[in-house]
Amino acid sequence: MESSYLLDVGMALWLGALTSISPCPLATNIAAISFIGRRMDSQRYVLFAGLLYMLGRTVSYTALGAVLIASTQAIPAVAMFLQKYMSALIGPALIVVGIILLGLIKFSLKGGGAGDKLQAFVEKTGLFGAFSLGIIFALTFCPPSAAIFFGSLFGLAMKHGSRFVIPATYGIGTALPVIVFAILLAFATNLVGKAFNKLTVFEKWARRITAVIFIIAGIYCVLKNNFQLL
Repeated sequence: MESSYLLDVGMALWLGALTSISPCPLATNIAAISFIGRRMDSQRYVLFAGLLYMLGRTVSYTALGAVLIASTQAIPAVAMFLQKYMSALIGPALIVVGIILLGLIKFSLKGGGAGDKLQAFVEKTGLFGAFSLGIIFALTFCPPSAAIFFGSLFGLAMKHGSRFVIPATYGIGTALPVIVFAILLAFATNLVGKAFNKLTVFEKWARRITAVIFIIAGIYCVLKNNFQLL
């Protein structure tokens, strides 16, 4: 594999992890952790449920990425448009994603007990409910996760024609905190609170640093690709 592809796969994993600890997606992951941890008496159950949840998210993002990329490749007009204008669009897209991650654009989201209802429904399905929960929560896009997936990850996947690897890596990244907390719940329950507090602090700085990098990279791409100044 070429080094740029490996770097982009690593970026997909980082974007997935960043998505998972952003405030809105983190709420769904907390719901998942509470679902997975309801059987703390069984370490095996908690670990398997965590892995199935990660598998569910991975399957969702892989399927969505594969469909989107296959669709753009199958429709000549879309493929030609992307080939012609992708380099000009990537810079503005990165800047917009960075601005959203910094919280400079505010969104008003309405929704009440949908998460509780979903969790109650999935709980009836037993252990494999974690898999269903992963699929459902993966497709519940919030503005930050939608911006990252459609504004950045999709571009990375299109760049390499990666229908499966890059979307799947992103999906794994989005479930990493749940896996970590599942392990903590299984083997060290008293560390969960401390780990969550540290994760909250880490999320703020990680999001800000990534946003600044995206904005700088976006400005560079705009100057280079749109205005040919570099």
